[in-house]
Amino acid sequence: MIYTVTLNPSIDYIVEVDEVKLGGLNRMKRDLKLPGGKGINVSRVLTRLGVPNTATGFLGGFTGGYIGEWLSAEGITGDFVKVSGDTRINIKLKAGEETEINGAGPEISPEEAEALLQKLDVLRPGDIVVLSGSIPPSVGGDYYERLIAVCKRKGAEFVIDTTGEPLKRALTLGPLLVKPNHHELAELFGAQILSRDEIIVYGRKLLKMGAQHVLISMAGEGALLLSGGEVYSANAPKGEVKNSVGAGDSMIAGFVGTLSQGGDVREAFRVGVASGSATAFSDDLAEGGFIRQLEPGIQITQL
Repeated sequence: MIYTVTLNPSIDYIVEVDEVKLGGLNRMKRDLKLPGGKGINVSRVLTRLGVPNTATGFLGGFTGGYIGEWLSAEGITGDFVKVSGDTRINIKLKAGEETEINGAGPEISPEEAEALLQKLDVLRPGDIVVLSGSIPPSVGGDYYERLIAVCKRKGAEFVIDTTGEPLKRALTLGPLLVKPNHHELAELFGAQILSRDEIIVYGRKLLKMGAQHVLISMAGEGALLLSGGEVYSANAPKGEVKNSVGAGDSMIAGFVGTLSQGGDVREAFRVGVASGSATAFSDDLAEGGFIRQLEPGIQITQL
């Protein structure tokens, strides 16, 4: 079983206008409300690929209820800790360029934080836990490490998709997968990365630091996978980019979902790239049929 953990989920309120008039009246051309949060995105794409999973994390208030009802309607099993505060709303304002206004999220009490740790007691050897997104300040900067400790005790694998110090500390604990994009990779090492060869050099550093697989997205230039001593490259399929949200989460879903069902790393890489691309070409997260449609056009090359 795959479990996804979203510590600070959101309703993503997407608003489109022709132009923004500050201080004046703006009328929407279109709006859309979607469940947000990196782990939730992974769960939604896994479900569309037919991979069983359970979404967990913290939900609260009428906004949390909205997310829970949406996931249930999509057939996703949710096992969230109910918190006293309201789950946040993130505004994504599209007027040519996209402007984001993200809510801070609710305070998480020590009792609520402990309740989520206890939910992972159901883990068994062979399970995979996907830990995605930022850590709410109220749970402490070591909270991912506390979650990983439960995974280790239960014999489960974990995937970590975050940045900065939480990622560096998690790397020493042997994640199944990390997935930085090339900008995040440069930021992690405080380096300027200008070429694919340089990306590979720093990707190998992540392997040496403890990651089992390293998946690096490079937008329109495709992606790289480093696994053991091998490096694989994948092209990016052609299409109109409509959506900047969730492509990386979709890539994780495609890769981990395929690997969990017995696929090899090359096939997992192919499905991961197809999943990320399909979301980039969609208004919402990718549908399974669209992902399968793109897969034959993904060429995997061993470097």
